[in-house]
Amino acid sequence: MTACIVGWAHSSFGKLAEETLEGLIVKVAREALDHAGIGPDDVDEIVLGHFNAGFSAQDFTASLVLQADARLRFKPATRVENACATGSAAVRQGTRAIAARSARVVLVVGAEQMTTTPGPEIGKNLLKASYLPEDGDIPAGFAGVFGKIAAAYFQKHGDQSDALARIAAKNHKNGVDNPYAQMRKDLGYDFCRQESERNPYVAGPLKRTDCSLVSDGAAAIVLADTQTALSMRRAVAFRANEHVQDFLPMSKRDILLFEGCEQAWERALKSAGVTLGDLSFVETHDCFTIAELIEYEAMGLAKRGQGASIALEGQTEKDGRLPVNPSGGLKAKGHPIGATGVSMHALTAMQLTGEAGGIQVPGARLGGIFNMGGAAVANYVSILERIK
Repeated sequence: MTACIVGWAHSSFGKLAEETLEGLIVKVAREALDHAGIGPDDVDEIVLGHFNAGFSAQDFTASLVLQADARLRFKPATRVENACATGSAAVRQGTRAIAARSARVVLVVGAEQMTTTPGPEIGKNLLKASYLPEDGDIPAGFAGVFGKIAAAYFQKHGDQSDALARIAAKNHKNGVDNPYAQMRKDLGYDFCRQESERNPYVAGPLKRTDCSLVSDGAAAIVLADTQTALSMRRAVAFRANEHVQDFLPMSKRDILLFEGCEQAWERALKSAGVTLGDLSFVETHDCFTIAELIEYEAMGLAKRGQGASIALEGQTEKDGRLPVNPSGGLKAKGHPIGATGVSMHALTAMQLTGEAGGIQVPGARLGGIFNMGGAAVANYVSILERIK
């Protein structure tokens, strides 16, 4: 355990028309430092997770964090990007700086503003996280990529529409009590299961309720080395923090296996010296419901092809065997690309310190996080535990 989360901040997620990207970054940076009980002078390094890909005209954004306080001027600041796992890439860079003893305190910010971009451009921007020579012309953008995955999974393992609807309904129900969530409405299983004018098919067997939301938002965490963290208000330690990168073309791998996800989980559990059964809850990357279903199998919660039973039996409900996405996940909370991974870490830290309010998992002791970029290309797993 070389790094700990000692403070955090989280904006609301959604269509934030009155906000700017700079304003979101500045707000959460200030609030995270305040929450940690430190000042800008205490920060040794800054990492910003910002995907962009055309969402913002301003494409050199690391120094925007310095706008939070003039005392951050001349601190090293770097922007990192790894598609939808950009936020976790930023977190990992912060933990590695601490592990290398080149920094004692690191401020990590993740942010994205997507909703000011016209719809067709949003799809084009997101599709840049796929392998364009193979998928550049796929209908429905990135939803089309996961629609293709869902169709292949259905062909191999049978129609999983019931399970996907249960996953969507679970996450929307959980999101009702998340004050940061973009959609705080319990849609119910029947609405998620049935095609309707309000819930049409989007790509392949995926309906609107199977797809995460286009969002604006930001989150920030403050990292400190363990010795420093133990002298602060709170300390949530990284028992593990793993990164596995896979091939970009889906044609070079069995896309139904999410092998990068599997490898990341195996390495993280081994590093932490725990089993999946030791975890109190998991925040996982449900950009589409089919992704959460396959992730059940890749993390070892179900055998290959049997992820549906986990959902249908309620094992991942908030009161189930292993609560998955008690926050509502990307499905209800929203998915501002650069902010997502940082948000997952902030919300997990809230759970472990008993500060998660209505989404609190009772007695949460160990939390797992899986954040991925592309179709299981960039894979990040963290396991967190409160030590103060």
